[in-house]
Amino acid sequence: MSIADVKKNTDERMKKSIETLRADLAKVRTGRAHTGILDHIMVDYYGSPANLSQVANVTLIDARTIGVQPFEKKMIAVVEKAIRESDLGLNPSTQGELVRVPTPALTEERRKEMVKLVKGEAEDAKIAIRNIRRDANESFKKLVKDKECSEDDERRAQDDIQKLTDKFVAEIDKQVVDKEKEILTV
Repeated sequence: MSIADVKKNTDERMKKSIETLRADLAKVRTGRAHTGILDHIMVDYYGSPANLSQVANVTLIDARTIGVQPFEKKMIAVVEKAIRESDLGLNPSTQGELVRVPTPALTEERRKEMVKLVKGEAEDAKIAIRNIRRDANESFKKLVKDKECSEDDERRAQDDIQKLTDKFVAEIDKQVVDKEKEILTV
């Protein structure tokens, strides 16, 4: 493995950490309805678990209501039960062939809890980025020990990895600020 391989691998792993953070932040409720909050809900589809989007059409009805229309009429009760039992605190209701999922307005206290949750997710992402940096630096040390690169090359590579780390940490901070603004907007 060369220095370039380690850098490329590190960059890819850091990008994956950022994508994971984006996905986690998308699940955090903001008081406005968006279909992404139902993405991780699993439905019992004839005895096997299936993602909600595989058994129903999920759309926005208005700013505070999500509409879930199962592809099969028999699945309406199952879909409603799965949404109700999820950890999202939503209370769906059935109207004909449509399951309406109203998103309640968030209280000020709940908004502050959501901000804390977002900051916790961001801190986890930063820790992941730092761990990836540590792994890369250990790889560079191993290359020097195995005499596959010089100490000067190692130092330059570590500086490059630090710049990469700083860039991704700044990206995490930007995402947190954006999400915090979104949550606190009434």
